[in-house]
Amino acid sequence: MGLAEAQAERERRDLVTRQVMDESALIRFVVGPDGQVVPDLARKLPGRGLWVAADRASITAAGKGLFSRAAKAPVQASPELADQVESLLVRRCLEQLGLARREGVLISGFEKSAAAIKGGRAAWLVEAADGARDGRQRLMALMRHTPRPVGLCGAFGAEELSLALGLENAIHSVLLAGGRADRWALEVNRLAGFRPLHPREWDRAGPGHTSGDGPNDPCDDGLPGGPGQAVDGQGSDS
Repeated sequence: MGLAEAQAERERRDLVTRQVMDESALIRFVVGPDGQVVPDLARKLPGRGLWVAADRASITAAGKGLFSRAAKAPVQASPELADQVESLLVRRCLEQLGLARREGVLISGFEKSAAAIKGGRAAWLVEAADGARDGRQRLMALMRHTPRPVGLCGAFGAEELSLALGLENAIHSVLLAGGRADRWALEVNRLAGFRPLHPREWDRAGPGHTSGDGPNDPCDDGLPGGPGQAVDGQGSDS
């Protein structure tokens, strides 16, 4: 079992709704030595984990006393905590794309992207949010005929993508199906709780095979559930 599958099978309790959810749909927080609530997106920091659904509204609600209740001690949550989590998720998503390019499982350019989509090898089409409309629509049209659903991400600008990929002008890219795409999906699906994965008008333009969502999740904040071992408690781990 790969890392992505293992993460998707573990479950925790969201301290806001008290619902048991996949870890992949949650953000882990810990309390630092100074009593501040700290995001732990990699799930590696020491201390008792406080788990909150990966969306802006849930994190904002948790900051209004629920972190203290779950930690059973007074703690401080920054008013900008949700913004901090979004920034960290953006960085993690872009880092994953950079790793994918170095591993040879992310290709860029219109012609290469089109070939990958036509060949059924694409897991995600990553388009610069500020890229030209014509090329994007042509690639999205190809998604109608793919044997597997292809995710669509337009959450980043050309400058962000170019920096992450080490390219001069990154507009069209395709992340090929495989383990790296699965790990990318875990991160970008959580990001969907903080910003749309692509502009709404792209849907009205007709994305083709899918509504612009990832292979496993919606564009907004509905995240997949799955079987696993439930952990009791106030949205925390021990």
